[in-house]
This record gives sequence, structure tokens and C-alpha cells, in this order.
Amino acid sequence: MRENLINIGEAARLLAVTTKTLRTWDKEGKLKAMKTIGGHRRYDPRVLLNLGSIPEPGKKITVCYARVSSHDQKKDLQTQIKALEMFCTASGWSFDMISDLGSGLNYKKKGLARLIKLICASAIQRLVITNKDRLLRFGSAKYLE
Repeated sequence: MRENLINIGEAARLLAVTTKTLRTWDKEGKLKAMKTIGGHRRYDPRVLLNLGSIPEPGKKITVCYARVSSHDQKKDLQTQIKALEMFCTASGWSFDMISDLGSGLNYKKKGLARLIKLICASAIQRLVITNKDRLLRFGSAKYLE
């Protein structure tokens, strides 16, 4: 099993977070790394993919996704988040919130990368967005409406 472990940089890329975030999570006990004799952190990718918002096999979650294009729109981002929270709560759904700050043409946003990982893991029951262009500017399918 030890041969399947990845280093902290690979783990950070897999989760779309920084290495500093992984070190913080390790310190807070949210995610425990295995350490080599030299003190380097190693992670099992299967454990990482089950971290936080990927539920147990067969159990799917509701994910809310909010996005704005620039720092000037941070207030709009908070408005989207509140609207999504209120809608999901009123619907009786437990949910995971993902938010991004970046262009709808940028496919390399951390939140979007996390959302795609959840989709690829078949972990999402429903995706809730305020408007289809919040997900991506172009390429949204008709069934998202």
C-alpha cells in the first residue's frame, strides 16, 4: 500500500488546495498524513478523494456552486451563497457549498476543479446554481435550465 502514496504537492493538486492548507488540516487533525523517516508527508489518494464532501459509496450529496468574476463582486458572491443556502435549507437538503472567484472562461478555478472531481466520483445527486452562467460562461447544456 505504501507504494501508492503521493507527496504533498501531488495531494494539493488532487484536492485543488495549497500545500499550506494540507499542512494546516494535518495540524488541526482534519486530515492525517503519513510521514516518512525524513519527516515528509505522504497521502493515500483514495483517502484524499473521500475527504470532506465525497460521501460513502452509494450515498450522493447536493452541491451548491457560486461564482463571480472579480474581487469587485465579492458582495454578489455572498448574495449568491445566501440564496443557495436558503433554497437548499427550505428544500430540506443537506448540502456542500463550493464558491469561486474568477472568470467563467477560466476552467482552472479551484472550486470548479473540486466540483469536477465530485462529478467524476459520481458523488453528486444534484447541483444547485443561481444561474447557468455561474458554472461556466459557455458550453452549458440545455438540461441545466
